[in-house]
Formats: sequence, structure tokens, C-alpha cells
Amino acid sequence: MAVPQELTRNSRPVHAPVCSGDVNDREELLAGIKAKGIVHGVFELSSGGHATSYVDLRRVTLDGRLAPLVGRVLLKATADLSYDAVGGLTLGADPVASAMMHAAANRGTPIDAFVVRKAEKAHGLQRRIEGPDVHGRRVLALEDTSTTGSSVLAAVDALHEAGAEVIGVAVVIDRGARQKVVERGLPYIAVYELDELGV
Repeated sequence: MAVPQELTRNSRPVHAPVCSGDVNDREELLAGIKAKGIVHGVFELSSGGHATSYVDLRRVTLDGRLAPLVGRVLLKATADLSYDAVGGLTLGADPVASAMMHAAANRGTPIDAFVVRKAEKAHGLQRRIEGPDVHGRRVLALEDTSTTGSSVLAAVDALHEAGAEVIGVAVVIDRGARQKVVERGLPYIAVYELDELGV
């Protein structure tokens, strides 16, 4: 029996969670990205270019109904890799790592998540990588979407400096970073290519 998309509790609308775990997670997430993550207009990109559409995956990775899909889909896409912690450069990678951490715990195979700061903290513990220690661990570097690979490769460099073994890079959407990452000798996994979004 199908669960209705919207239930009512105490006269307030309550959305049913998207946590079915069926084989359609990838298609369901793609529909969510198209509905919530694509914004149309004129945008200046961090690379200096301009675009008439912008993919804002934080609208997806921080959505309570879609974030579990992000975690499950990325776990499935990276199932052939062996790692015990995930994360990347703040801010794009943070909710992706959190989604994967929670999805892994829900299936009984916990992994840790970490956050790579853009610069080392000047006070407190003065750490560049927050969360569980990554020294000597097999880690997967993440990004929500990557155009040039600069952010995720900055995270890779910081992880190497911290003594982690980076076993690969995974992104939700590749916008052109594949070659630059592969040239660094790292496996590169993208759940979606840009042309799948229809933008």
C-alpha cells in the first residue's frame, strides 16, 4: 500500500518521509533535484563565468525529505570503494557527508563524517579538519557539485597533509571536474552528469 505524500496530524500538514529504500532512489533524487535544486536567472559563477541556470544542491542536501536519498544514493554509487570516513571542503560537502553518515548508520554499517575548513582555525584546537581524526584512515572526499574540481582537490590536499589515505572523490553532480580529479590519480564517482538535469 502506497504511503500518501501528505498526511494530517493535529490539523497540520505533515510530509511523509522519503525513506523507502527501494531501487528508485536515484530516479526519485533526480526528480527532487530538478524540482528544488535548479534555479533559473542570470548568475555569476565562482569560476568567473556566467550562467542562466544555477544548480543549488543545498536546497536538496538540506531538505528533510531528500537528504536521506542523497546518502543512500551515494553509498550505493561508492559501494565498490573501501572507506570509513567521508567529508570535504565546507560548505557544499557538509550536508552530503552528514547524509551518508546517517544512511550508513541506518543500514548498520556506520561511517564517520568530517569537515575540511577552508583555512586552519586560528584559535581553540587550531584544526583544519573537524570531526573524528582522519590520520591513517581511508577516507572518501566529497562535494555536492563540482565544475573545476578546485574545492574537492583542496580538501584532498588537506586530507593528505593530515595523514589520511584518500581513496577517491564522489560528487552528486559532475559539472566538468572529472578530468582534473582523475589526473590526480583518484577514482571519481558522480551520481549524475549535468546533461541528466536538462539544463
